[in-house]
Amino acid sequence: MHEITLCHHAMEIMQQHARQNHARRITAVWFEIGAFSCVEAESLRFCFDMVCRGTLAEGCELHLLEQQAQCWCHDCRADMQLLVPQVLVCPQCGGRNLRVQADDGLQLKRLEIE
Repeated sequence: MHEITLCHHAMEIMQQHARQNHARRITAVWFEIGAFSCVEAESLRFCFDMVCRGTLAEGCELHLLEQQAQCWCHDCRADMQLLVPQVLVCPQCGGRNLRVQADDGLQLKRLEIE
């Protein structure tokens, strides 16, 4: 479970930005999960709640934006989103000649403080 490590690193960044802006607390945070990141949203939620205890982010709202893999199939010339990005097969024609565009990380997109 690498989600706990990701949460610890994210918390360091969040608290650093909050302190730089003289915040009393962090009220909400938005993360974008890349389609190829191998981050499980529910595990991230669980770990995030644990990491927030006793910090400026305790009780903050966590918003997760799960990215879809965008694909172009060269065989059937279709543009689509892959629902299961680990399976690189065109859902329309079964072809494997795909151009895939997707992130493989976790990004902190927005931080709300007071």
